[in-house]
Amino acid sequence: MHEMERYFQRCLDASYTTESNDADWAVERDGDELLILFEHSRGSLDWLNNLNFHAVPYREMHPIWQVHAGFLSVWQAAKPAVAEAVEPYLSLPPAKSAVKRVTVVGYSHGAALAVLCHEWLWYRYPFWRAVLNGYGFGGPRVLYGCPTPSLAARWAQFRLLRNNDDPVTHLPPRAFGYCHVGNLLQIGDGATSGLDSHRPENYLASLRARNL
Repeated sequence: MHEMERYFQRCLDASYTTESNDADWAVERDGDELLILFEHSRGSLDWLNNLNFHAVPYREMHPIWQVHAGFLSVWQAAKPAVAEAVEPYLSLPPAKSAVKRVTVVGYSHGAALAVLCHEWLWYRYPFWRAVLNGYGFGGPRVLYGCPTPSLAARWAQFRLLRNNDDPVTHLPPRAFGYCHVGNLLQIGDGATSGLDSHRPENYLASLRARNL
């Protein structure tokens, strides 16, 4: 199994903890790698948050930037528990920690949370920036407005994967002022379209076809 397929499968198979606001997260250690995982939409509250797409300021970060209100509210519900789980590993620099690299992974709704978690880790743990990576599979747009180059650089090691014309990756519409961050990787051979392209089995098939 290749790397991106392995990460996606781990995200699908994880045993998630649910916080308030249906914030589903998991932290797993795999040898010297720390994995932080976020689950896809699975209930009506998730969808209400997905559709709560007015922009709000993310006041905890510097500089303050604008973000999808629903995704921010879910991330803020998960963040205290995630912080408690990762602190024993990340409070020390990689040379002194039991783990040597950190990977954030999310699918669909969870990919939006992965975007926010990745940036929080970058901001909170500067010693770990060189070994911090992120993957968002079928993720929607999260940031409102065009980020400055210095802000966009926080996601330099985050990859957003889009299978064919997966409609979720086009929401909220760019015309509403939202944008993707990180590096967009297009996969798929055109065999699926619409919401079929968003299905996990079709992401897996496209990853396998590309040996990713």
